[in-house]
Amino acid sequence: MKTKILVVDDSAYTRQIIKKMVEKDPALEVVGVAADGIDAMAKTLRLQPDIITLDFEMPEMDGFSFLRWLMRERPTPVIMVSAHADSKTVFKALELGAVDFIAKPTQRASVELQTIEKDLLRKVKGIKDIRLDILSKNLELLDKDEVFESAEEKGGRDIQVVAVGSSTGGPAALQIILTRLPADFQAAIVISQHMPRGFTGPLSERLDKLSHIRIKEAGDGDTVERGTALICPGGSHLSLHRKDKKTIISLKEGRLTDKYIPSVDYMMMSVAQNFGPSAMGVILTGMGNDGKNGMVEIKAKGGYTIAESEESAVVFGMPAEAIKAGAAEQVLPISEIPAEIIRVVNYTTVNKKRE
Repeated sequence: MKTKILVVDDSAYTRQIIKKMVEKDPALEVVGVAADGIDAMAKTLRLQPDIITLDFEMPEMDGFSFLRWLMRERPTPVIMVSAHADSKTVFKALELGAVDFIAKPTQRASVELQTIEKDLLRKVKGIKDIRLDILSKNLELLDKDEVFESAEEKGGRDIQVVAVGSSTGGPAALQIILTRLPADFQAAIVISQHMPRGFTGPLSERLDKLSHIRIKEAGDGDTVERGTALICPGGSHLSLHRKDKKTIISLKEGRLTDKYIPSVDYMMMSVAQNFGPSAMGVILTGMGNDGKNGMVEIKAKGGYTIAESEESAVVFGMPAEAIKAGAAEQVLPISEIPAEIIRVVNYTTVNKKRE
C-alpha cells in the first residue's frame, strides 16, 4: 500500500514541484493538494493522508493555525516547508508538533533542487517510524523549568569534549539537554544535527537565549572551549584538529552524494581521534544509522557513550543502530540524559529550578 501525502502550500509552483519530487518514488502517492489551511482541513478529513507537507504562510488559515487544529483533531506527521527567511519560525512549528522540515523549493539551480528532493524523499520515507505520542511527551518537557547544577566534589572521568548527534526530533531533544546544563559545565560540546543550510544559525541563537552555557553556530577556525556548544552549520561537516595547543573547528562543504549532512560519524570519528578517553558521544533521535560508527570509535578509544532509549526517541533509528553495534555504555530516556552527562563531566549533580 502506498504512503499517502497531502501537499499544503499557497504557491502553485511549490505544490507542483513537491508533487513531482514525491511521486518519483513508487511507494509514495500525492492524494491531494491544498492552497490554504481551510482547504487542508477538509482534505485531511476526506483523504486521510499518512503525511502532510505544510507551508507557514497561507491565506485564510496559516500553517500554525492548521497545525494546532491537526494535532488536536487528527494527529498526523507533518513536514514543514520553509524558506530560509522563515527559519526562526521553524522552531515554533516544531514545538507545535511538526516532525521535521525541508527547505522551500524555489526556481534555483538544479543542484539545490536535487538536494531538497533527496532530503524530502528520505524524510517522507522514514516518517513511518515517527511516534507522535512520544513527540507529544517530549514537547511537554520543553516547558519544565529546571536545570541541573554541579556540586563541588571532584573525581571520575576527565571528559573534555561531548559530541552530540541528532536528526528527526533533534531540535527538541537538544533543547531538553542544553537548557539543563549549568553555567559551570566543564566540557566543550560539538553538535551535528541533520538540518538544511540556513537553519542552524537561528537554532543556535534560539538555544543560546534559553540556555546557561554559550551556544553558537560553528565557524571554520573557531576554538573549542569548555562551557560552549558549537553547532555544525547545515550543508557542512565538522571535524577537530589541534593547533598551538588549542583545538580548532574545521568545516568541510557537504556533497550531493553524501548520505547525511552534517555527518555525525565524521564529527564523532574526529572527536575520538583527538580526545580518546576524554571524549563523550551522545546519539539522539533520528532515522538511519549516522553516528553508529562514530559511537563505536569513541567507545573503542575509551570514551563514554550514551544513546537515547526507545522510550523517548521520536525516531529510534540512529540510537538503535548504535545500541545494536554495542557502542552505547548507557541507554537512557531524554529526560535522564542531561543529569548523566553532568554526572560524568562535572561529577555530581543537583536538580534545581531556574531562577
